[in-house]
Amino acid sequence: MADNLNGLKRTHFCGDLRAKNIGESVTLYGWAGKQRDLGALVFIDLRDRTGITQLAFDETTAKEVFEKAQSVRSEYVLAAKGTVRERSNKNKDIPTGDIEIDVEDLRLLSKSETPPFAIDDNCNTAELGRLTHRYLDLRRPVLQKNMFMRHRISQIAREYFYANDFIEIETPMMIKSTPEGARDYVVPSRIHAGKFYALPQSPQIYKQLCMIAGFDRYFQLARCFRDEDLRADRQPEFTQIDLEMSFVELGDIMAMAEGFIVKLMRETLGVEIPAPLPRMTYEEALNRYGTDKPDTRFEMLIEDISAWAGNTDFAVFQNALAEGGAVKAFVAKNAAAAYTRKKIDKLTEHAKGIGAKGLAYVRWADAEPACSFKKFLKEGELAQLLDTLGAEQGDCVFIISDKSKKALSVLGALRLLVAKELDMIPENKWNYLWITEMPFFELDEDSGEWVAAHHPFTMPMEESIPYLDSDKGKVKAQAFDLVLNGTELSSGSMRITDCALQTKMFELLGMEQAEIDAKFGFLVDAYHFAAPPHGGMGIGLDRLAMLICGTDSLRDVVAFPKVQNASEPMSGAPSFIDELQLEELSIALTQKEDSENEV
Repeated sequence: MADNLNGLKRTHFCGDLRAKNIGESVTLYGWAGKQRDLGALVFIDLRDRTGITQLAFDETTAKEVFEKAQSVRSEYVLAAKGTVRERSNKNKDIPTGDIEIDVEDLRLLSKSETPPFAIDDNCNTAELGRLTHRYLDLRRPVLQKNMFMRHRISQIAREYFYANDFIEIETPMMIKSTPEGARDYVVPSRIHAGKFYALPQSPQIYKQLCMIAGFDRYFQLARCFRDEDLRADRQPEFTQIDLEMSFVELGDIMAMAEGFIVKLMRETLGVEIPAPLPRMTYEEALNRYGTDKPDTRFEMLIEDISAWAGNTDFAVFQNALAEGGAVKAFVAKNAAAAYTRKKIDKLTEHAKGIGAKGLAYVRWADAEPACSFKKFLKEGELAQLLDTLGAEQGDCVFIISDKSKKALSVLGALRLLVAKELDMIPENKWNYLWITEMPFFELDEDSGEWVAAHHPFTMPMEESIPYLDSDKGKVKAQAFDLVLNGTELSSGSMRITDCALQTKMFELLGMEQAEIDAKFGFLVDAYHFAAPPHGGMGIGLDRLAMLICGTDSLRDVVAFPKVQNASEPMSGAPSFIDELQLEELSIALTQKEDSENEV
């Protein structure tokens, strides 16, 4: 039978004690880590959320307490009372390594079966196995540290926005389904048979209504839901540091976010981030880095070599240019030694896997450069290319010819891959970047149709409004993104406040008046009663925590994450519900497979 506390009260956390506490009587709670029984000596590492303290038992320990210590196994829950003393074999790897506890009272509060994996940071058990027992996985110090950092980020966000006169307002979790770019998660209504709520993809409409209601500055740690394919930096449910401001212009919102970033980095990592943050236009980011979320910690910029390529006899280049495409390239400095012909072949296959038709290259390892298309070049043309690009012996040049958007996206991906393989990306460097002058519409090159690049409440730049009907390619949005080290953290914009313009935007997105009334009538109606100029943004808390914690997966900073198929291995969600529940919801399943993963 387990012991009980019987008035034994904790005086310290395990990670708090230092040499200055020697001689004090303390009581600790925690989980047993390593237990070392040396016969006349027993040592137990007691672990809680703050760290580890060594418990010591020897010939001076009461027999009953000593025997209890000998019976302790991994992950038993313990309470220990004793005196802090200097440790003879000090451990410099932990903050409490100078001391130990001479235990006089030990309580076995709960016994554990042998865990399915070791509760330590060096655990090599496959992630799925750890996620199946996530409550054990979360005991590992590295994940507890991540959870504390996430908590600290949330705390700093609240402190900062409260200090800047924001009001924290909770918006509904069950809302009307409205198109916002991804599939909704829907919730059936029992009372209104055949009708559904949607879980919010963002609090977008409600926070705008808060501005119309006169709250002026809104803030929320908002839970958001999107039914989309998952990846390392995406979960179906996520948290935004969400804000909206009235009587502002675009720069005011960006300045407010910059103040938060400066405070956050100083108080979490001790890093000073100079403000204002750098800005780059969307067009420059795309043309120089191949992406609208560039990693600017290293160079290796993309160059347009279409003019040079147009003078060559290489049919691949000529065909791409004839079809309105482009020829783009980047130089990988000092890459020739690492990128052998075999490795370049692998890089070519990777390029094809992400949509390229092929990969042309120049590898300048020896005195004479090796060029994959040299036989199609005239005398001096290769030298001209290398000179134009600033390539030198030891470098590689990688070239894609295709439609401009495709060539840029492929080279952008290759740029990152090559930089990682060459270890070119510096650690502990924090390159925040605003992406500005976003396009309002994007051309779908397959269909030839213009599609919206943002949610339908985004305000176009005033000078762009005349082009809404005549030349959508010229329309710019009063919108911006915040990028950190190549990861998009946030999108924001000024909002439309004119009901006629808002209705026009819905129409440009292909909505008929009846559909506008059905989906957004309440918002359009609100604009009839005067709305202040307003705008806002949502900063991805999960992604921000992931980067600050130095991990490459959101699952390391989310307590109970989903895996790639949007299921949760620990609880088995999603799962079937019983027939009575379905009947109450007026729902009938049209297909039901044997596997609980398929409906």
